[in-house]
Amino acid sequence: MFKLILTCGACPEQYDVYEGDRMVGYIRLRHGHMTVDCPDCGGDLVYTANPKGDGMFEDDERDIYLREAVEAIARWMRDGPAFRDDSPLPEVDYEIDGNPGW
Repeated sequence: MFKLILTCGACPEQYDVYEGDRMVGYIRLRHGHMTVDCPDCGGDLVYTANPKGDGMFEDDERDIYLREAVEAIARWMRDGPAFRDDSPLPEVDYEIDGNPGW
Protein backbone atom coordinates (compact mmCIF):
# COMPACT_ATOMS: atom_id res chain seq x y z
CA MET A 1 0.00 0.00 0.00
CA PHE A 2 1.36 3.37 -1.03
CA LYS A 3 0.50 6.47 0.98
CA LEU A 4 0.13 9.76 -0.88
CA ILE A 5 0.67 12.78 1.36
CA LEU A 6 -1.00 15.83 -0.13
CA THR A 7 1.52 18.65 0.30
CA CYS A 8 -0.35 21.25 -1.75
CA GLY A 9 -4.00 21.09 -2.82
CA ALA A 10 -3.93 23.36 -5.86
CA CYS A 11 -1.60 25.32 -8.14
CA PRO A 12 0.16 22.88 -7.97
CA GLU A 13 -1.61 19.82 -6.64
CA GLN A 14 1.27 17.72 -5.36
CA TYR A 15 1.95 14.63 -3.29
CA ASP A 16 4.85 12.92 -1.58
CA VAL A 17 4.50 9.16 -2.03
CA TYR A 18 5.58 6.72 0.65
CA GLU A 19 5.88 2.99 0.92
CA GLY A 20 6.03 2.42 4.66
CA ASP A 21 8.40 5.03 6.09
CA ARG A 22 10.37 5.48 2.86
CA MET A 23 9.63 8.25 0.37
CA VAL A 24 9.54 6.67 -3.09
CA GLY A 25 7.94 9.30 -5.32
CA TYR A 26 6.81 12.86 -5.92
CA ILE A 27 3.70 13.73 -7.97
CA ARG A 28 3.00 17.25 -9.26
CA LEU A 29 0.32 18.79 -11.48
CA ARG A 30 0.75 22.38 -12.61
CA HIS A 31 -0.40 24.21 -15.74
CA GLY A 32 -2.01 21.02 -17.06
CA HIS A 33 1.24 19.05 -16.94
CA MET A 34 1.74 16.18 -14.50
CA THR A 35 5.13 14.75 -13.60
CA VAL A 36 6.19 11.88 -11.36
CA ASP A 37 9.77 11.72 -10.05
CA CYS A 38 11.39 8.91 -8.06
CA PRO A 39 12.43 8.77 -5.32
CA ASP A 40 11.87 12.53 -4.81
CA CYS A 41 11.52 15.82 -6.69
CA GLY A 42 14.34 16.09 -9.21
CA GLY A 43 14.96 12.33 -9.26
CA ASP A 44 14.20 9.99 -12.15
CA LEU A 45 11.25 11.19 -14.25
CA VAL A 46 9.06 8.08 -14.47
CA TYR A 47 5.72 9.38 -15.77
CA THR A 48 4.21 12.43 -17.46
CA ALA A 49 0.67 13.24 -18.50
CA ASN A 50 -1.51 16.18 -19.51
CA PRO A 51 -4.77 16.01 -17.54
CA LYS A 52 -7.67 18.42 -18.13
CA GLY A 53 -7.07 20.00 -14.74
CA ASP A 54 -4.71 22.96 -14.74
CA GLY A 55 -3.49 23.46 -11.16
CA MET A 56 -5.47 20.57 -9.73
CA PHE A 57 -7.13 17.46 -11.09
CA GLU A 58 -10.72 17.48 -12.26
CA ASP A 59 -12.83 15.21 -10.01
CA ASP A 60 -13.33 12.60 -12.74
CA GLU A 61 -9.61 12.22 -13.48
CA ARG A 62 -7.83 12.30 -10.09
CA ASP A 63 -8.04 8.55 -9.38
CA ILE A 64 -7.10 7.63 -12.96
CA TYR A 65 -3.92 9.71 -13.00
CA LEU A 66 -2.89 9.00 -9.41
CA ARG A 67 -3.27 5.27 -10.02
CA GLU A 68 -1.12 5.51 -13.18
CA ALA A 69 1.46 7.53 -11.21
CA VAL A 70 1.60 4.94 -8.43
CA GLU A 71 1.90 2.14 -11.00
CA ALA A 72 4.87 3.95 -12.58
CA ILE A 73 6.48 4.34 -9.14
CA ALA A 74 5.98 0.64 -8.41
CA ARG A 75 7.50 -0.24 -11.79
CA TRP A 76 10.49 2.03 -11.05
CA MET A 77 10.93 0.37 -7.65
CA ARG A 78 10.85 -3.07 -9.27
CA ASP A 79 12.97 -2.38 -12.37
CA GLY A 80 15.02 0.73 -11.54
CA PRO A 81 15.40 3.82 -13.71
CA ALA A 82 15.60 1.83 -16.95
CA PHE A 83 12.07 0.41 -16.58
CA ARG A 84 10.12 -0.38 -19.73
CA ASP A 85 6.74 1.25 -20.30
CA ASP A 86 5.38 -1.92 -21.88
CA SER A 87 6.15 -4.15 -18.90
CA PRO A 88 3.13 -5.60 -17.09
CA LEU A 89 1.65 -3.22 -14.55
CA PRO A 90 2.03 -4.29 -10.94
CA GLU A 91 -1.01 -4.50 -8.68
CA VAL A 92 -1.01 -1.31 -6.62
CA ASP A 93 -3.22 0.38 -4.11
CA TYR A 94 -2.95 3.79 -2.50
CA GLU A 95 -4.60 6.08 0.02
CA ILE A 96 -4.50 9.87 0.21
CA ASP A 97 -3.62 11.62 3.45
CA GLY A 98 -4.49 15.31 3.60
CA ASN A 99 -7.60 15.53 1.40
CA PRO A 100 -8.65 19.20 1.32
CA GLY A 101 -12.32 18.30 0.77
CA TRP A 102 -12.65 17.94 -3.01
